[in-house]
Amino acid sequence: MQRALKGLGVLTSIVMLLVLLGGALVTKTESGAGCGDSWPLCHGELIPSEITPELVIELSHRVVSGLAGILVLLLAVSSWILIGYKRETKFLSSLSFFFLILQALIGAAAVKWGQSDAVLALHFGISLISFASVLLLTLLIFEVDKKFDAESLIIDKRMKFHMIGIISYCYIVVYTGAFVRHKEASLACPNWPMCSNRPYGLPATLHEWIQMGHRFAAALIFIWVAIAAYKAFKYYKHQKVVYYGWMIAFVLITMQVMSGALVVLTGLNLAVALAHALIISCLFGVLSYFILLISRNKINRQLN
Repeated sequence: MQRALKGLGVLTSIVMLLVLLGGALVTKTESGAGCGDSWPLCHGELIPSEITPELVIELSHRVVSGLAGILVLLLAVSSWILIGYKRETKFLSSLSFFFLILQALIGAAAVKWGQSDAVLALHFGISLISFASVLLLTLLIFEVDKKFDAESLIIDKRMKFHMIGIISYCYIVVYTGAFVRHKEASLACPNWPMCSNRPYGLPATLHEWIQMGHRFAAALIFIWVAIAAYKAFKYYKHQKVVYYGWMIAFVLITMQVMSGALVVLTGLNLAVALAHALIISCLFGVLSYFILLISRNKINRQLN
């Protein structure tokens, strides 16, 4: 039974990742109206009579999201029954399913009645929380914390500040990136890292300011992760889960910055843009695991 639960956790995590990438694909290909204003059907039909690329992309995203809903519910209930004795299980099970339903409702509302770009930008972030919850639940099933001896982990206040601060700020950066996409400002600045060839390369239009605002936010999180990774390298070599976690986070944030630059330099190449969404999803998953470690850290301090 435990083996089947592990398989379900891995499958659900993969499908949730596909939901994230599918949503990014819908946005980047402007396929949100591929099924008209009908939901959950396409143009009011179970089997659409006219097939277009936009329809295929939008309908595929809906099908994968529906499958994800079934898998998340199954994983949540199974985990609740089989590993409910772990104190994080019930919280993560509820969180993953709640945010999956929430992102589905926002997506449906956008199709039926339309939404502002500011609201639509929340869609990716909400899906990200659901994915992270499923990923953490899967890690609990595999008892990854025991393999890294997290039960003896002690995290000081400064590292705790970095862990909580960076994941909170990461969500803001994710939102600004999603807002850039929904405002169609991805190519507003043709140069990188500065916006244009104008004096000092400063932005001049609203779309350019939106793009450069995201770049500035991304630069700050890169610096912050680099600082945290240096602290982990210097002081946490004996705590492998913290040490390797921050090393992975630094590699991912570096890849994220590089892929963001390539998005601009390649003229919004679709493969590069999807890689950009994939990397930030993985980074958020790593940062989310740090929050789980902080909760373990509280118990460890009480026992010592």
